Amino acid sequence: MTTVKTKDGAEIYYKDWGAGQPVVFSHGWPLSSEAWAGQMLFLAQHGYRVIAHDRRGHGRSTQTSSGNDMNTYADDLAAVIDHLDLKKAVLIAHSTGGGEVARYIGRHGTKRVENVVLIAAVPPLLLKTDANPEGIPIEVFDGLRAGLAKDPSQFYKDFAMMFYGANRGGAKVSQGILDQFWLWSMQGSLKSIYECIKAFSETDFTEDLKKFDVPTLLLHGEDDQVVPVMISSKKSAKLIRDAKEIYYPGGAHGITSTQPDRVNADLLEFVKKGRKSSKAA
Repeated sequence: MTTVKTKDGAEIYYKDWGAGQPVVFSHGWPLSSEAWAGQMLFLAQHGYRVIAHDRRGHGRSTQTSSGNDMNTYADDLAAVIDHLDLKKAVLIAHSTGGGEVARYIGRHGTKRVENVVLIAAVPPLLLKTDANPEGIPIEVFDGLRAGLAKDPSQFYKDFAMMFYGANRGGAKVSQGILDQFWLWSMQGSLKSIYECIKAFSETDFTEDLKKFDVPTLLLHGEDDQVVPVMISSKKSAKLIRDAKEIYYPGGAHGITSTQPDRVNADLLEFVKKGRKSSKAA
């Protein structure tokens, strides 16, 4: 397998297809880089080099006992980007991956980055606090932890329904999409995936978002039951300088799988514009 070894010895798996401007994908919880297969194939066919890694404890990366936090996830992403010596990279992230990318920019800057896409991303902060009263109560995340610890296999099957909006009347979500969620989730480390809940729910990315100084696109489904749009992308748009926003009416959390054609078209249009603007500059 193609891997990068981090400072603490973890092996981060990644796949690297094609040639051209690099596009780097960060996946959501509790999945792996396989969740990006459709977008990677599409952009590779349009002349881009596409790269995606499995977050530590997920997929084929090392099932670490430690480092299951956003600072380490961001540094692992930096290890992949630096190892491949990527320049003018497009960073595309979904859900928890959005936190990973935000913290990457907060810690490592944008010297290797041309633009960013955050899809149904967790920033700026999911958890309800005194300073974030619109957030999600801690009891919800405690419930996720309890369900995961009790019966992870059934938990993933149940969570997939909400993730893709299959629990909505009239939803058209294939059994294959639901099955792939279970398969990819079961490949991860229970400890890492359990601890990642704290990372994606309690990390405050407000200051990270303020450091974005490259073109940024926010994509989000308006019926996202996992990361509600009003407490995430709508707030992030006010913190990121000149962010572009696209919202999908009725869209679920997993829009990369439920509405891939639209997502792919929006990604391609944005990435092309970013390349043109950089050439003009």
